[in-house]
Amino acid sequence: MVTGIGVVLPNTLSVDQFWSNISGGRSQVGRLTRFDGAEAGLPVYAAAEISGFDHHPFLPELTDPHAAKYSREILIAMSAVAEARRDAGLATGDVDPRRLGIIMSSSRGPFSWWRDVLTGADPAAFGDKGAMFRGLPGCPASLSAIYNGAQGLVTTVSNACVGGHQAIGLAVRELRSGAADAMLVGGHEFPIVPEVAACYRAMGHGVISSEREDPTRAVRPYSNDREGFALGEGSVVLCLERESVARARGARVYAEILSVASLNEAAHPTTMDLTGKVTASVVEDALAVAGRSVADVDYYCAHGTATRYNDIAESRALRALYPELSAGKLPPLSSNKPIYGHTFGIAGIINTAATSLMLHHQTIAPTINLSSIDPECDQDHVFEGARRTELDLAVSMSFAFGSQTSVVALGAAA
Repeated sequence: MVTGIGVVLPNTLSVDQFWSNISGGRSQVGRLTRFDGAEAGLPVYAAAEISGFDHHPFLPELTDPHAAKYSREILIAMSAVAEARRDAGLATGDVDPRRLGIIMSSSRGPFSWWRDVLTGADPAAFGDKGAMFRGLPGCPASLSAIYNGAQGLVTTVSNACVGGHQAIGLAVRELRSGAADAMLVGGHEFPIVPEVAACYRAMGHGVISSEREDPTRAVRPYSNDREGFALGEGSVVLCLERESVARARGARVYAEILSVASLNEAAHPTTMDLTGKVTASVVEDALAVAGRSVADVDYYCAHGTATRYNDIAESRALRALYPELSAGKLPPLSSNKPIYGHTFGIAGIINTAATSLMLHHQTIAPTINLSSIDPECDQDHVFEGARRTELDLAVSMSFAFGSQTSVVALGAAA
């Protein structure tokens, strides 16, 4: 059961703000300020950046001397964990500390800190004991566990853009095996540095957006004029609980995690299966575990990176799942990447959080910036705006370098 959602994203510090931006189609992608793209020789001008973050409202029991040893990234992730627990109403004493765990996902960990260390941008980086915290990718989870008194499984996974879904899968296993009563599962990603932008730019045109005039339109999934994604940063965390525990304490439930499936295609390292058949098989596997079928699915939350291969592969996957249906009859498929950019290790967490809220509010969030649809993606992308409808079953999809595919099936709370 998804009982809590903690969000620290650009201009977004609560689940209500998150839902307002996702459902209202309000892009938080703005002008890139973290570095000068032209100076770095990169035609990159847009990103979804967090500015002016203050951890104190989220972590009131963290003393300033301790906080001074942590990085901005650690404090943001710890704040998202604490907010997920607060949103769930999971108080101290509601769960045995040994049966509360934390699992996080991050594709690159504290990359910006290591960049500053190795380039000499921060010559004092190794000058205090806090360096040990700031340089380890697992510290946001470990320090969150200390702050929250979580004594169960605490770990961090790293597997590019499917890491968030895989973290959810591990958390669900802990809950279903009886090893845990509650899990705080999420991710943290801070990729807005020139080296990361350069890596994606080196892959060619159409991978990372070069939109200059209107940053809010930088990410345009399924559109003929798409240019790729914008970098995004932040942390999102879900509170998952065993149904019996959630019901016993009268918790508000956003949605139910029915199943998680993850597959390594063991094929091309950077390009997903373009027939759509492999993705379709993973969706079918996940639904079979949940005791459901593709005919039951009301909505698909797409990875939706606004790159050509991702867009057409997702569209082909839906056609493979419903070969008897015309494009106009396929279940709706929408992307939230235009709102918060591409966040890599937390992309699957953001998708699952968004899908949980869509089930909770019985409303599908739209794909924005879709002005001229790619004929190969001629489906229902909910481009007209948020759509009130009946939702019982939804599927979140993620794809990653390394030939990775993952899906999470979610059901409406009973």
